[in-house]
Amino acid sequence: MLSHVYIGVNDFERAFSFYSALMGELGLKLRFRDDGKPWAGWQGPDAPRPLFLVGTPYDEQAASPGNGQMVALMAADRATVDRVHAIALAQGGTCEGPPGLRPHYHADYYGAYFRDPDGNKLCVCCHKPPDPC
Repeated sequence: MLSHVYIGVNDFERAFSFYSALMGELGLKLRFRDDGKPWAGWQGPDAPRPLFLVGTPYDEQAASPGNGQMVALMAADRATVDRVHAIALAQGGTCEGPPGLRPHYHADYYGAYFRDPDGNKLCVCCHKPPDPC
């Protein structure tokens, strides 16, 4: 359904460090990094799309998050949601909702919400029931 998502950032080095930590935990690999623009993109290990991109805005103006805009990233399981949220906070992100069930979305929705250092809102979520012990 999606080709790519682009997140505008003001400090590329800080953003690259933040997102590299998250993408690695989610199993996404760096497809490219271009310090000349600057921008970088990650993708799943088995597909060229969708891409998750971060970089400075094309119009060279300051990046700013939009009210009501959020990007949700899929996690393989609930433990990954927990780890990614913790990594986001350790990398300078701020909590917008700790990991947990959100049954008002559906019975197995497990998600966590945070903002990156530029204020962009993200979610990491899993739609599967917990793994049996």
